[in-house]
Amino acid sequence: MHVATLSTTPIKGFALHHPASIEVNERGVVGDRDFFLVDETGSMFSTSKTGELPGFSALYNNSQNSLTVFESGTLLIEEEVHLGEATSGKFFKVWDVAGHKVLGPWDELFSQRLGRPVTMIKAGPERAGTDVGRLSLISSRSVQALAESANISDIDPRRFRMNIEISGIPAHEEDTWLDQEFTIGSAHLRGGGPVQRCVATTRNPDTGVVDLKVLKLIKDYRGRQESEFGLGFNFGVYGFCLTPGTISVGDNIYHA
Repeated sequence: MHVATLSTTPIKGFALHHPASIEVNERGVVGDRDFFLVDETGSMFSTSKTGELPGFSALYNNSQNSLTVFESGTLLIEEEVHLGEATSGKFFKVWDVAGHKVLGPWDELFSQRLGRPVTMIKAGPERAGTDVGRLSLISSRSVQALAESANISDIDPRRFRMNIEISGIPAHEEDTWLDQEFTIGSAHLRGGGPVQRCVATTRNPDTGVVDLKVLKLIKDYRGRQESEFGLGFNFGVYGFCLTPGTISVGDNIYHA
């Protein structure tokens, strides 16, 4: 079993990048979801609320503290990042992600593009704008099995927006890794609980248009399953980094 694909994005909800390698630490994937948007209520704003976000992509140069945003592949803005007052965003009405408001043209730009007021926040050192777990994992075979159960040719794994896609294990073997320790590259990880999916999976990863009833497909295939959010449609698992290191495409996975 080995790493098939890696996926990250500097701004939560934006188009994914697929680097050859990533650095991971206790906070998660370095540079992943360092920025996120909140709406006028202070709640996290994501692809579950709008199909506009996948049309944006972003690059963050940490050494130069520069953020670049593209819209449909066209350069939209490139600016140095300046931080304002401390604030936080509410994630799923359950926990807050602390950080600072990002000053400059960002709020006006994205509010105009999205048609509603939003604020961009840079997450603090405690945690990035990730969900329950700091990392996420899924097997290629799990995605294939879901497609087969629905009698469709394939399902794009990008719909699930997972950091690490694993090849060479049976479908849903990753579900059995809860609290198991394993090594990928030079990083030592621990498996977490299931990822309960939302309507963001129904959106096309390129266009943001709702074009596949993924939640219904999961329901028909696996039924409703328990997670820390209660009964829902689980697919893929979270993970936690115990020892920081580098993970690369092609790295084998070794269980402790």
